[in-house]
Amino acid sequence: MERKWWKEAVVYQIYPRSFKDSNGDGIGDLRGIISKLDYLKELGIDVVWLSPVYKSPNDDNGYDISDYRAIMDEFGTMADWEEMIEEMHKRGIKLVMDLVVNHTSDEHPWFIESRQSKDNPYRDYYIWRSGKNGREPNNWESHFSGSAWEYDETTGEYYLHLFSKKQPDLNWENPRVRQEVYEMMKFWLDKGVDGFRMDVINMISKVPELPDGDVQPGKKYAWGGRYFMNGPRVHEFLQEMHREVLSKYDVMTVGETPGVTPAEGILYTAPERKELNMVFQFEHVDLDSGAGGKWDIHPWTLADLKKTMTKWQKELEGKGWNSLYLNNHDQPRAVSRFGDDGTFRVESAKMLATFLHMMQGTPYIYQGEELGMTNVRFPSIDDYRDIETLNMYKERMENGEDPQAILEKIYYKGRDNARTPMQWDDSEHAGFTTGTPWIQVNPNYKEINAKAAMEDPNSVFHYYKKLIQLRKAHDVIVYGAYELILEDDPLIYAYTRTLGKETLVVITNFSSETPVFRLPNEITYSTKQLLISNYDVDEREELHEIQLRPWEARVYKLK
Repeated sequence: MERKWWKEAVVYQIYPRSFKDSNGDGIGDLRGIISKLDYLKELGIDVVWLSPVYKSPNDDNGYDISDYRAIMDEFGTMADWEEMIEEMHKRGIKLVMDLVVNHTSDEHPWFIESRQSKDNPYRDYYIWRSGKNGREPNNWESHFSGSAWEYDETTGEYYLHLFSKKQPDLNWENPRVRQEVYEMMKFWLDKGVDGFRMDVINMISKVPELPDGDVQPGKKYAWGGRYFMNGPRVHEFLQEMHREVLSKYDVMTVGETPGVTPAEGILYTAPERKELNMVFQFEHVDLDSGAGGKWDIHPWTLADLKKTMTKWQKELEGKGWNSLYLNNHDQPRAVSRFGDDGTFRVESAKMLATFLHMMQGTPYIYQGEELGMTNVRFPSIDDYRDIETLNMYKERMENGEDPQAILEKIYYKGRDNARTPMQWDDSEHAGFTTGTPWIQVNPNYKEINAKAAMEDPNSVFHYYKKLIQLRKAHDVIVYGAYELILEDDPLIYAYTRTLGKETLVVITNFSSETPVFRLPNEITYSTKQLLISNYDVDEREELHEIQLRPWEARVYKLK
């Protein structure tokens, strides 16, 4: 397997609005990030993935971009950005920027021109259609509820927006659009950016006829995903992007690709295809979603998690590359979702980190994950800020659903769980701001914060630091082959990683119970070394049979 820096790296995602505020306006900013780079250096990460900081009206917190080459005023200036990347590079930290090119803001100059008239030169930068029978061109539903089409009175046509109506979809069929995107990418790469995380990149190619989807009973609009996810020309477009731009730089690329299978994942990431380095797949974070989608919450099972993670580990092995994550700005906090955010918060946060970081792929840490930050339960819908959450709440209230039942879904799955401010210390607003934060801080910041974690050698922070150090010291963690063991155990997720004569045994207990781990007979060794554990372990303890403690994790290196 070919060695690459991005395979050996650990990535840290910063959601700038919630990371650190330097000027007291309640909104995180670039100077705030600069002030915390030594913290990231101490943690040991290699790459920062920075969520969008471009000029934006903030309908979807920066994922609606009105100027791709300017910095949002709330975050600072281009000079601040230039200082930030320089300070990152001084500390050996690379910067990956968010590339949001499925859509722009409706306040982008291209769209302002596009809606002027049907013969405007920018008209087909976007996807415009006439209505059908007095309504929308098709029955697709937006990701943020309601129709995916918005009527525009000026020209009497509709434009497509798979997300907010303030996020019109770009028309990638138009070669001029693609060239504009490639020029913009070169602009940032020439400024020193080390790669891109590509927002919903598998949605850029739509089936040209834009056919209707199948409407679920009781629904007004249809999920049209099969007509815009992994569309007919998506690989052609990405190969063109690679040829025109990415091949000219030593960069890391990761595509956000909802709905991909491992077979499709290989198409995006196989090195010989010259598209992307890796993708974010969603199967494991959709395990608790029912047939009705994200808000149709069903309990996940360890059997399903094993099946999903193992499928991706095995099928991409030697063919593509995995990205490893449990948290990001769109997902609830992993310790609340997959662990125990009460009695065993610290133990289960460490266990989840072990489970993830020992797999084959590039691990991603989302800000606060390294502290074991948890979901939040705000008392009122008025405390929430996320457009997806607010639209869902409004739609369900109109359908007569119980408000408390809707809030319970938000407590479990809402995106604002990940967006409460970073908890730096136990001072007011968790040290995030001297002003009023744009969204409230999680009330548990007195107990869970970076200052306390850094002072406690047994904290989640120091455990993450050790995991990162181990990755740099042992090639088997990066390049070893994965094999699931104890497949049918309902509480223990265990697997091996093998490279040459070295084998790692990774043992994780996904429960508050105390199951017994039994080493399969086919795994033999002459020496064993405990690399990491989240409880004190007697080095002399036999590996053949271990009674695990609640949420226990151990990793042994065998020879």
